[in-house]
Amino acid sequence: MKKLITGLPLHPMKNTLILIIATTTLTLLSCKQKKEILTAKDVQAVISRFDNGWKNKDTVAVDSALAVNYIYFTQSGGTYERQNVMKTAASPEYRLEKYSREEISYHIEGNTAIVNTVWIGIGTYRGKSFADTQRCSMTIIKRGGKTQILSEHCTVIK
Repeated sequence: MKKLITGLPLHPMKNTLILIIATTTLTLLSCKQKKEILTAKDVQAVISRFDNGWKNKDTVAVDSALAVNYIYFTQSGGTYERQNVMKTAASPEYRLEKYSREEISYHIEGNTAIVNTVWIGIGTYRGKSFADTQRCSMTIIKRGGKTQILSEHCTVIK
């Protein structure tokens, strides 16, 4: 049996097994999914993409801003599923002439943000004019490299 310089016996099979286990362990650890961190820039970008999509009737932009499980909580206590929101965004009956967001603040925790904002919009829906000022809360997430809106709730400020 061969001996190392230290005088200990050299076991080729044992050393090969240890090398394989060590390599596999390091590979698995390096492949472990890193937790995605949401940034203020991510939050601002998704809100801007969402708002501009509504203003410009760009349903691709609106669609990309909404998470698959997006839900909108109405001011009267109801809910709108994602597909209903997308229908409204695409509808020729909904026209947003002007909008702005004010008082934007957010709290970020890992890959999630809670956003507080005042949305001001002027437009028409189903032939009726509106001029709304609404307090909105949004839940924004970052998952799979995408930053999207998971939920939203708005209430008219009178």
